[in-house]
Amino acid sequence: MKVVVINGSPHMDKGNTALILKPFLEGVRETGADVKIYYTKKLKINPCQGEYHCWYKTPGTCFQDDDMQRVLSEISRADILILATPVYVDGVSGPLKNLLDRIIPIGHPAIELRDGHCRHPSREKVQNGKLVLVSNCGFWELDNFDPLVMHMQAVSKNLGREFAGALLRPHGAALRGMMEQGGAVDDIFEAAKEAGRQLVRNGQMSKDTLKVISRELLPQQMYVKIANQRIQEALAKLGTE
Repeated sequence: MKVVVINGSPHMDKGNTALILKPFLEGVRETGADVKIYYTKKLKINPCQGEYHCWYKTPGTCFQDDDMQRVLSEISRADILILATPVYVDGVSGPLKNLLDRIIPIGHPAIELRDGHCRHPSREKVQNGKLVLVSNCGFWELDNFDPLVMHMQAVSKNLGREFAGALLRPHGAALRGMMEQGGAVDDIFEAAKEAGRQLVRNGQMSKDTLKVISRELLPQQMYVKIANQRIQEALAKLGTE
């Protein structure tokens, strides 16, 4: 099984999103799946120019010669596509959105009705597998992910992929702090690993497993108080209070 991961965090494997992504991919690899990771920060991907060369002049190929060519080839052959991103203004990070805009070459300009809805059919040799979201948010409440999850569900439908679920970590900064202080958070990392195993072996992840990943770490008011204290400390060090 071929798994392609796009990590849209500017902090790559050092960010809060990676805290969940790493054990998740450990579980995926334990099943024998082949995993390839791309970091948007390391990729040169120009914005879509809306020229539609990839549909009419050079079908299936964008006129822009950048890293998107090889990434698109990998995405087209992936059984599972994993998109990892922190929540940026209710959505994905800018570089990841840029990458998603450049996916249109794998689609055909014709319009078909799929489940009673207008879609673009995929080109030949494009794998219609699964799509999974991994995300981290600085706000406390789980519903801060709602716009992002809805977006990823729509992307899945447009790509002809099955949305297989999301690993969501609200108040993510607290997870790192508790981990560094020896707090009881091992269950979260084990659940992320188990989700990876379940995804490959069963084709889906259990709601109970995903719930552990998103569980409350500390009360809302306590989180706000601690977060603001750290912000003030950071500002004081910079002399910008």
